[in-house]
Amino acid sequence: MMVAGLIAPITMGIYQPAVASTSCSAALDQMRTHRVVAGDSLDSIAIAYRLQPSTLTRFNPGSSLSPGTDLQIPPFNGMVVNVSPGESWQSLAERYSSRADLLFEVNGCAAELPGRIFVPGALTTVASRPQTAALPGYPLSEPAGIASSYGWQPHSTRDELVFNSGIAFAVPNSTEVLAVESGTVAFAGEQAGYGLMVVINHAQGLQTRYVNLSEVTVSAGQSVAEAAVVGRLGRDAPTFLYFEVRTNSAAGWVAQDPGKYLPALELR
Repeated sequence: MMVAGLIAPITMGIYQPAVASTSCSAALDQMRTHRVVAGDSLDSIAIAYRLQPSTLTRFNPGSSLSPGTDLQIPPFNGMVVNVSPGESWQSLAERYSSRADLLFEVNGCAAELPGRIFVPGALTTVASRPQTAALPGYPLSEPAGIASSYGWQPHSTRDELVFNSGIAFAVPNSTEVLAVESGTVAFAGEQAGYGLMVVINHAQGLQTRYVNLSEVTVSAGQSVAEAAVVGRLGRDAPTFLYFEVRTNSAAGWVAQDPGKYLPALELR
């Protein structure tokens, strides 16, 4: 099933997260060059390097896609920012919703804060609206613990950091999955590489995604109310629900921290 404007953004961030090595190799020292050839497009180049098109635009302002043009390619999504006098790794982390230790490592473990730093994943936090709680529900019929949080996290088995574009709920038993707000189902069914998935578009340019379902109970185009059952999880063995909140922007559906939109997460 194809849904216009939906399938390409789905490929970002659920099981193919951005990765940052913790070996203290500065991201700006890992820049590559791509020479444009006939037939290249912004989207095709972004896909080839597993980047967002908006990342390429930020690193190549004003560049054309004429054959022979050289584009600067960063190692992963993010942006370069100038550091003001008096700044610290902690103040920069707070400003860009990151972590001080991550910024330190990604920028080469420099003894002194450089004048320009690479902020990984920064594009995922850019939104045109205030990030206020706008989704009143909870995505499960029973409370569940959070097995994996939003943002940069240490990989469980490899020496690297990965960016989670949502949160994973640890679900011990078979559980119903609920819409956190009324809206329209944009996608429902099997998505290659992700299993059964439901995507719901809401008012105010918000979208929620429910991944790793064992059963889907809605169909694309269907209107759903808050707390409507959209699918089910698990049978006899413990499993998880991967849940995302995204906002509509010029870069497509951009992942946001679900905790900033679901006050119910603080109460469970």
